[in-house]
Amino acid sequence: MSYYGGYGSRTSRLPKEAFRPSALFLGLVALLAVSGYMAWAGFGSAKLAVFLFVAAGWTISLCLHEYAHALVAYKGGDDDIAHRGYLTLDPLKYSHPLLSIVLPLVFVLLGGIGLPGGAVWVNHAAIRTRFIDSLISFAGPAINMVLAVLLSLPFVLGADLDFEHDVFWSAVAFLAFLQLTASVLNFVPMPGVDGGNLVYPWLNEQWKRGFNHVAPFGMLLLIALLWSPVINSYFFQLVEAIGDAIGLPSGHVSDGYRLFKFWSI
Repeated sequence: MSYYGGYGSRTSRLPKEAFRPSALFLGLVALLAVSGYMAWAGFGSAKLAVFLFVAAGWTISLCLHEYAHALVAYKGGDDDIAHRGYLTLDPLKYSHPLLSIVLPLVFVLLGGIGLPGGAVWVNHAAIRTRFIDSLISFAGPAINMVLAVLLSLPFVLGADLDFEHDVFWSAVAFLAFLQLTASVLNFVPMPGVDGGNLVYPWLNEQWKRGFNHVAPFGMLLLIALLWSPVINSYFFQLVEAIGDAIGLPSGHVSDGYRLFKFWSI
């Protein structure tokens, strides 16, 4: 998610630390690798291994989502983005107490919906063209879609899906499913969501004023809509249709979600 606002000064000299992956991000990658091995080898609790794998993978994808916003903004003219630490892949830099932690966790736990909740504050006044401005908003959810396709590739290519490694593949499938839900949600053309921000640069001033009034509540409105049984049903039908199209097995997704909820019987 990228936010509109911020008018800082541009600088031409930036420290190398502004582009260096954070220790926390590298730790998440290590956790993903260790928990993935646990799920693959059947070491320890299968549910705990899947929970750690999906939680680490989801947080990494959140970092990559926001990094994509930040990188395009930086290339497009906003040097301030680097000073704010957005190019270090540090999840704490993208933190928003409600959007980054509470809501994404609740939605994954209760409904199996991946809700990206980070925030990148972009100095849109520094962006050179409206096309680049739109591309900034497009880049984040595009990363989620690419990850969904990459995570689905083993199933399409006929990976060894025997029972021995079923736990691991179920975890991979559920993580891919979360990427799909995040992509669909973020491409909704609603103010305050990446899809809405994508069209914002092309609106006239009157529409922009209306957009800015709704944007602070856009994500909450989208969440409220998902509580509607009818809209929720259509949403999952769409996600499952896309999943089928890219070769994501629904059975493994269901097993992955069941294992992810390690606290349930």
